[in-house]
Parts: sequence; structure tokens; C-alpha cells
Amino acid sequence: MQQLLDTLKQCGYDPYFVQTRQEALELSKTFIKDGMSVGLGGSTTVSEIGLLDEIVNNKNITLFNQYENGISMEENTKRRREGMLTDLYVTGTNALTKDGKLVNADGSGNRVAALIFGPKKVLVVIGINKIVENLDEGFKRLMEVAAVKNVDRMNSKSIEMGKEPRHNLDNIANKFTYIKADVQNRISIIIVNEELGY
Repeated sequence: MQQLLDTLKQCGYDPYFVQTRQEALELSKTFIKDGMSVGLGGSTTVSEIGLLDEIVNNKNITLFNQYENGISMEENTKRRREGMLTDLYVTGTNALTKDGKLVNADGSGNRVAALIFGPKKVLVVIGINKIVENLDEGFKRLMEVAAVKNVDRMNSKSIEMGKEPRHNLDNIANKFTYIKADVQNRISIIIVNEELGY
């Protein structure tokens, strides 16, 4: 793990390693300052460590929450766009290679776009299960694990809401990126020694 952290630092990231999701939550909270604006990328990991609830209930920040129940698709899209220009963007990743690449797919593209450019700072929370050897393994994991589980999750949610399931690999995984950090320390990565997310 120390070798990976050293590699991530050399790549320009601001990396951390913690043992538990509770430690990840406490560390994540130190990035959230009163008065800042915050954007969200879809992430089961962020939800599983309790950070999503923490952010949603924080009255001292301006949150552009496209996941709020009851908002229109127009409002959802507006908030996704607003999230691209925030002080902090909080998300997960589909895979992290041992040479320091974040590998991701998106449906609408807001999450992959934010990782590349826009928000002043990006916080990425990663379970140990997301670490892969190389780029090929990253894309393999993305399509065979993460995307498939996300399709199932989103279709189950649609059914619960009484809607027709309409999600598939073509509409939730159609924009791909792999990136290394460019601006020094713009992207902070918290690796958690637990299996989290997809």
C-alpha cells in the first residue's frame, strides 16, 4: 500500500489510506468547510461510508444535489451543471490502477467531466476492491463488475418507484475516461481498507 500511495503522490494526487469506513468518513469531513459549494458524482461508496448523508444534512454548505427526491429532470440537469463549478466535488471511481490512473464510465458525463476539469477540488473515496493492476484490468472491472451492478441497482430502483426499468450498459456506461492528476493535489484520494461500492 505504501508503494501505491507513493506512486499516487508522484502522479500529483493527494492520497490517504485508512482502515475503516468510519475513519474514511471522519477524514472526508475535514475537506468540507463552512461556506463552500459542493457537487456530487454518483457513488455507492460515498453513501456507504455515511458521507452522502453528512453532506446532504450540512446546512453550512451550498450543495447541488441532483439526487434530491421530487425534483424535475430539468432541475436535475441544472444541478449537475452547477456541480461542475463547485469548490469541492465528491465522488467515487470505478477502478484505480497501480500506476495511478482513475478509470471511470458515466451515463450523462458529469462525473467523468468533473474529474478532468471544473471543480476547484475533487475528493475521491475508494474501497480496496477497486484497485487493479493496469488499465486493461481497470476497463474489464468497469464493464464486467461496476457497470453491471449499477444497471441492476438502477433498474431495481425504477421498479420500486413503479417505473419501467430502462437502464442498460449502453445508457449508463457510454462515456469513458482514464486520467492521471494534472494540477498538483487537486484530486484527493482516500483509499479504504474495506470492500466498498461497485
